[in-house]
Amino acid sequence: MDGKGGVFLKTERSKLKTVSAHEKSMNLDEERAKCETMDDLTGKSGLVQQLIGGMVERLLEKEMEVYLGYEKHSSAGDNSGNSWNGKSKKNIYSSYGSFIIEVPRDRQGEFKPRLIKKRQTRIGSFDDKIVSMYAKGMTTRDIQSHLEEIYGKGVSQSMISEIAGEVVATTQKWQARSLEKIYPIVFFDVIHYKAKKNGQVLMKSVHSCFGINLEGEKEMLGMWMRRSKGVKFWRQIFGELKDRGVNDIFIACMGGFKGLPEALQLVFPRAEVQVLSNAQDVPSAHM
Repeated sequence: MDGKGGVFLKTERSKLKTVSAHEKSMNLDEERAKCETMDDLTGKSGLVQQLIGGMVERLLEKEMEVYLGYEKHSSAGDNSGNSWNGKSKKNIYSSYGSFIIEVPRDRQGEFKPRLIKKRQTRIGSFDDKIVSMYAKGMTTRDIQSHLEEIYGKGVSQSMISEIAGEVVATTQKWQARSLEKIYPIVFFDVIHYKAKKNGQVLMKSVHSCFGINLEGEKEMLGMWMRRSKGVKFWRQIFGELKDRGVNDIFIACMGGFKGLPEALQLVFPRAEVQVLSNAQDVPSAHM
């Protein structure tokens, strides 16, 4: 990049090394030294908790809509005999740690959540499936299959279809959201989960990208199902990040992902690559 844009990026690169803590900015050298584990660098567990909690709350709201027969704030609920009645907080324990969700209530107190039952607090048996539904490349049928496993028997196919539609709408909006122009550090990792196919339990994986912006704030930039191999797959991801607004990446921390460094240089040629010893690529047999 040249002209004013090139000057801007050069200025931002140098500015990161000197900005004060008072301005909430990060010290690039200090953050770079942390590129040893994903959790130390990005706080992955906290970011994933936010995604899980957000999806769980949306699914519970959809369950309430199906139960009452109308959407929240809809006039269809007037004089219906039952209606939305606020929310109650609940502490949930997942594989990524604990977090608080808000569970919708009805006035008659008859609503019984299916996803997380009234006295249930642990969701470690299906939290990874919820995370995987955020991944680009998941088909509607994949999502329906996940929901069937999560909800189990006793839930109608029509309800599964309605909930799947809500998941698709939620995740598509999340996948298409705009990103920051500059990320001093990004981190690529893999999230593994189990899924059933033709009666067999398979180990599958989702590639994820976490980033730290100029304010030192950490966010998950995206997740993707692997539909191709090597440079082609990673170039598609970097191209998508660029289309969503990313102009520059300073340091990319990664494991031994085949084709990733080459693809990075094609799309973000000024980025530095830092390979981590504790992360590895995923065998194609697990895709």
